[in-house]
Amino acid sequence: MARDSSLTETAFRSLREDLLACRLRPGERLNIKDLAARLSVSLGAVREALSRLTTEGFVIAEPYRGYCVAPISAADLRDLTETRIMIETLCLRRAVEVGDLAWEASIVAASHRVRGTPQRVAHDLERLNDEYASAHHNLHEALVKACDSAWLLRIRAMLYSQSERYRYLAIPLSHQARDINGEHDAIVTAVLARDADRAVELMSEHLGLTTQRLLEARVVEGDSKPDNASTAQARRGRLSAVSG
Repeated sequence: MARDSSLTETAFRSLREDLLACRLRPGERLNIKDLAARLSVSLGAVREALSRLTTEGFVIAEPYRGYCVAPISAADLRDLTETRIMIETLCLRRAVEVGDLAWEASIVAASHRVRGTPQRVAHDLERLNDEYASAHHNLHEALVKACDSAWLLRIRAMLYSQSERYRYLAIPLSHQARDINGEHDAIVTAVLARDADRAVELMSEHLGLTTQRLLEARVVEGDSKPDNASTAQARRGRLSAVSG
């Protein structure tokens, strides 16, 4: 029983990482047998993992058709971004109000780590470095960690995870100059100065810019449907064109 639980957890974490990084593409059909073989786990472990991912909104279960990766769309991106900004800034404002010295120190440490970690994989500049993704996550979490509302933080974590799929799609937009470290530094400076209004303003701009870039580049368009070969190839072509 313990082994089954461990294998299910392994499958869940692996699939979740692939979904967040868009290695499993939005709208893609998921073959349970193929996934089980790739992960070296049982069909039951994959089904349980997919069921958990369905409750998190990353996977859709379709009657008589199995599972597919949750689609993305411009409308969903706009709604997600607006909602995330509302919740993120509520958490940030409260953290600035009640955060202590230990909270400030954690922000400084997280900021130093994200600044010192390469954003992209050295041999594949269109791929986000997993270590950077972790450092980036830790910085954004550190900024709001002092917020004393468990429900706000719980909702924020869900929105952050959903936003990650879109952020990975933005990596090929490297030709558009953006000083990510500068944006982070400005937010950190405002937070440490206990300037909540400025911190909220900068955070809103920071979160909104990725959405703006994706929409302008038309990387996310309309309501996506499960991929067939031609639509998947077309999307890869758009990403290549944007990154070139």
